[in-house]
Amino acid sequence: MSRSPLTVRASIVTLTMNPALDVTADAEEVRHTSKIRCGDERYDAGGGGVNVARFVYALGGSVAAVFSAGGLTGSRLIDLVDEAGVPNIPVPVAGSTRESFTVNERSTGKQYRFVLPGPRLTAEEQKRCLDVLRATAATAQYIVASGSLPPGVAPDFYARVADVCADAGCRLILDTSGGGLSHVTSGVYLLKPSVRELRECMGRALSTEGDQVAAARELVQRGLAHAVVVSLGPDGALLVTDDDSHRFPALPVQVVSGVGAGDAMVAGITVALSRGWSLTEAVRYGIAASAAKLLTPGTACFAAADVDRFFGRVAGPASAARATALAD
Repeated sequence: MSRSPLTVRASIVTLTMNPALDVTADAEEVRHTSKIRCGDERYDAGGGGVNVARFVYALGGSVAAVFSAGGLTGSRLIDLVDEAGVPNIPVPVAGSTRESFTVNERSTGKQYRFVLPGPRLTAEEQKRCLDVLRATAATAQYIVASGSLPPGVAPDFYARVADVCADAGCRLILDTSGGGLSHVTSGVYLLKPSVRELRECMGRALSTEGDQVAAARELVQRGLAHAVVVSLGPDGALLVTDDDSHRFPALPVQVVSGVGAGDAMVAGITVALSRGWSLTEAVRYGIAASAAKLLTPGTACFAAADVDRFFGRVAGPASAARATALAD
């Protein structure tokens, strides 16, 4: 598979600064001190943007994945992305790509997730990531920057990504948290925080839907983003623009694993937008993709047929303001 950004042409390019080799296993019971015997282990390529790329590819989207990779875990990550068929351009780094470990406790149905910080990236490695992104963005409609920033990367890094997108004339979809979110001030087409990430960004409790809509609209009015989609887990999602707000219900499904459901939502939204769909229809498609992802173990990819089936069942949006009034 070609690794040159000059030969990879895609409508959607994902950037993952801190990817992971995702390890998922089952155990009867998780107990402190004791040695926990695990089974049914599986390995998946992970990290926000890598997940989004795999899911976009499964939905038939034109996609390329740009991500940092180092060490034996980085080599395994590249192999898994290759096996998924996703065009990709790994950026070599000296440190080893992190692992993330998820344990499903059979006795309770609970899920335990252990996440490592990732390798420290040098200034030169960060520059190479931006250079590769700049080359691949030349033919892209959408750039999806997703996931945490690894050690050594300044919290304003995604602001630099926004500048790359502006120069290339493509739209940026951003899904991150912490400093990576709070240091972005403009240049985002669609921001996709969870309600927890929105609370952390705003420094407020946001205990009501009205509070959440107001916070999202504040980000829009600051010029940070054209639209904000707030994922609410089992309560669905909010779509907020400067002059409108909508609430979308979630689809009830039998959950196998919640890992990667937010990335699936981003993938569905991005694919729909790349097809020219409206924002409201794109969010409905994202909710369908998220529901399909809940049916799979670990960060395994969903079946595209499930997404299409669920899309027909996702209810249209209601006015967020009216939904709040009814709740009161």
